[in-house]
Amino acid sequence: MTATVGSPAASLRCYTATTVRILRQLRADPRTVAMLLLVPTLLLALLYFVYHDTASVPGMPRLFDRVGISMLGILPFIVMFLITAIAMQRERTSGTLERLMTTPLSKLDLLAGYGTAFSVAAAAQAGLACLVSFWLFGMKAAGSVWLVLLIAVLDAVLGVALGLLASAFARTEFQAVQFMPVIVGPQFFLCGLLVPRGELPRWLQIISDVLPLSYAVDALQQVSRHSGTTVDMWRDLGIVAIFAAVALALGAATLRRRTA
Repeated sequence: MTATVGSPAASLRCYTATTVRILRQLRADPRTVAMLLLVPTLLLALLYFVYHDTASVPGMPRLFDRVGISMLGILPFIVMFLITAIAMQRERTSGTLERLMTTPLSKLDLLAGYGTAFSVAAAAQAGLACLVSFWLFGMKAAGSVWLVLLIAVLDAVLGVALGLLASAFARTEFQAVQFMPVIVGPQFFLCGLLVPRGELPRWLQIISDVLPLSYAVDALQQVSRHSGTTVDMWRDLGIVAIFAAVALALGAATLRRRTA
């Protein structure tokens, strides 16, 4: 018995087919796969050697440990935003998305499929970056490495969600790239990496409080300082997850189903 259109079985089949299609497209593009997996890790390696000979205060974490753990969340966010925005815009300009929207495929199935496929790639990316940072470069944190990995993956998923949303407002792949300094730049400067958020001017603190990357960095700093989970860490992760869900919902709202 075949599944009827709109049934849970049909929805699951559409979602699975979309996820598999995107993963196959990624696998067929070695350059994109290389950028996904290697760029954050190579940048962290560069950061390690930048700080390698920097003197550390006795009893205090190394500068690489303090900066690097934040970068484990920031770099996957940036890379996944860029790649997702470009890939989704390519689907729009090639007509693939338009053709898909003439089928019974729902907006939720479509966005969930894209989000899942890129999230799988994000998990691999964050896992490799954490592996190299902790086991090769000796990064240290008071909390569990698995918590760092969880936050890094969630940051990457946030990048995916914002990349999907940004692609809706671009007409070309170049315009999709231009959204990066607009969306990512302020979050990078105000997330607490360069200057602690509490030391920012009050009006910048207010802006920082509504930017999701601020909470991701806060969560990573909680892991770096505390051996166990904290209420603040879970609160920060919840806020990041809400931002990602809202971005996906807004991205779905930009999709328009054409009538035949």
